[in-house]
Amino acid sequence: MTLDLCKLTAISPIDGRYAAQTAALRELSSEYGLIYHRLLVEIRWFQFLATVDAIKELPTLSKAQNKALEKILSSFSLDDAARVKAIEDETNHDVKAVEYFLKEKFAETGEVGLQSKSEFIHFACTSEDINNLAWGLILKAMRQDGLEPAMTQLITKISELAKLYAAVPMLSRTHGQAASPTTMGKELANVVARCRGQRDAVKRVAVRGKLNGAVGNFNAHLSAYPDLDWLELSQKFVTSLGLNWNPYTTQIEPHDYIAEFCHAVMRFNTILIDFDRDIWSWISIGYFKLKKVAGETGSSTMPHKVNPIDFENAEGNLGIANAILAHLANHLPVSRWQRDLTDSTLLRNLGVGMAHSLIAWQATLKGLGKLELNPEQLAADLDASWEVLAEPIQTLMRKHGIPAPYEKLKALTRGTSLGKEDIEAMLDTLLDTVDLPDQVKQAILQLTPATYIGAAEMLVQRLLDEEES
Repeated sequence: MTLDLCKLTAISPIDGRYAAQTAALRELSSEYGLIYHRLLVEIRWFQFLATVDAIKELPTLSKAQNKALEKILSSFSLDDAARVKAIEDETNHDVKAVEYFLKEKFAETGEVGLQSKSEFIHFACTSEDINNLAWGLILKAMRQDGLEPAMTQLITKISELAKLYAAVPMLSRTHGQAASPTTMGKELANVVARCRGQRDAVKRVAVRGKLNGAVGNFNAHLSAYPDLDWLELSQKFVTSLGLNWNPYTTQIEPHDYIAEFCHAVMRFNTILIDFDRDIWSWISIGYFKLKKVAGETGSSTMPHKVNPIDFENAEGNLGIANAILAHLANHLPVSRWQRDLTDSTLLRNLGVGMAHSLIAWQATLKGLGKLELNPEQLAADLDASWEVLAEPIQTLMRKHGIPAPYEKLKALTRGTSLGKEDIEAMLDTLLDTVDLPDQVKQAILQLTPATYIGAAEMLVQRLLDEEES
């Protein structure tokens, strides 16, 4: 039995279980989306050639002809895409199928008069002239309409939590051991700063395109119109699509920018893996509670469970996304001699890597919406770890010339958990043996783990101010 394709029968969870989360990419990186963008490039190239005065065989298009071309694009449907695929079944060539489909559409325009000029469809082009521009347009649209807004939404949410918890002290853990206190807001602000950097790196990637023929030398172009400046015309056309022109290619645009793009998204994802694991760990030690959602079940056998499933879901999808994106980044820029077809199948998975990223970002966002800070647990951990004050005490003693203060504090505190009474008893003995000004001794006695947070709160505010400016 062969099951019909639907959300329940989709092999990939992108189009099944997580279809709602990835719907924004469907019109772009699907087979339909690729066919549409190929068609778009073919039509734009035809229209562009008609503006070149020296190409007498293709006069300036009339308003009616341009209107007919725009209608082919605006009315492009799933049935049209299916027709392209049917032609591909005959030609065994996906780009040639688009050319033949467009010729069919030209024939349907009748008295508008496009059919007689149909040989200027795909004029002097290799398939990769169309493909690389189509993928460039797809990637730009994915970035603008899918990735950047989702990145920014996640950054904004973490920023809000950083501001909310800017002054909430918490025990740090370096190597998993009690360390100098910070604030929850400062730890979240660190993530915001890192994510902003990689989001901005994604935004900065210059999406490039080429249109220069079978091996990148304008061979066919110059054979037909040797007196035209095809380099200038190519640059003008590529930039008219909103892409950056690459004049130095083989048959394919070398995809270096796609590798750069993938790496930037991967770095964003890696930061979130780090973040999701930290949040998961803070939940496990009680720093955060998870809001109970009516009707939800945490465990099929343990009724008490409220599990951090969103952060686990995110971590898993981030790993899959990075595996795919790393493979694309490593292999897309490699092509045997002037061209091999490896990139064709690889590029069809570009949306897959981005889709898993989106699923993960949305899962993280959902998880953050369920968090409730548990300040009592944060305070309890701080109150059980007064040994962290060994750092400021020995630093103040250094300032005032006390010999070997680090060693003195090490002997009293290393590997030992100290409560308030323990540290007070230790200080009573220690401060009697050192020559410190009374005001310094008083400053030491007034130290607490909850107030020993340095510039944490100020750093959070500084980061938030930077975003506003």
